[in-house]
Amino acid sequence: MGDSTIWTVAIAALTGGTAVLASWVTSRGSTQAARIQAETAARSQRAERLRESRRAAYLDLIERTHLMGELFWEISTTLRLPHSEERTAALGVLYDRQISEYAKIRRCARVVELEGPPGAAAAALAVQKATGPFHAALKAALDGDRDSPVAFDDAFSPFWKALEDFVDAARAAHQLE
Repeated sequence: MGDSTIWTVAIAALTGGTAVLASWVTSRGSTQAARIQAETAARSQRAERLRESRRAAYLDLIERTHLMGELFWEISTTLRLPHSEERTAALGVLYDRQISEYAKIRRCARVVELEGPPGAAAAALAVQKATGPFHAALKAALDGDRDSPVAFDDAFSPFWKALEDFVDAARAAHQLE
């Protein structure tokens, strides 16, 4: 009888040890699976936040560019008026507005540059730079250059082309995410 008790105790100890070991292994596996799941969820959330942040930056630049385009049309209309003190005063006010709107476009382009990716950033900076000829032509008009309305109007096609290129780059970047 002594031998069977020893065997029973040994088997019970072995069974108990196996159960404890199995529990520990299961617990460790569950912990590791939970950690992997949490890391995957965090990566997914970061990617979604980046995607939304980029999208908001792209939309903000597009909106600001359209507002700048509307201002450019207003300036173009004023440039066609006969030369007078009223025209010059109106162009001065429009010049100040144009500088203010440029600052907003520059900020938007910098946000896109920060958010990336590089293709969209480069296209955003091209939109920003496409406002330069308008600024130069308006300044020339204020300085009395009679050919400035033509130079101003010639800047529209490259400006809208830069916006189209940006939209294409932003769309491509957005689809890759």
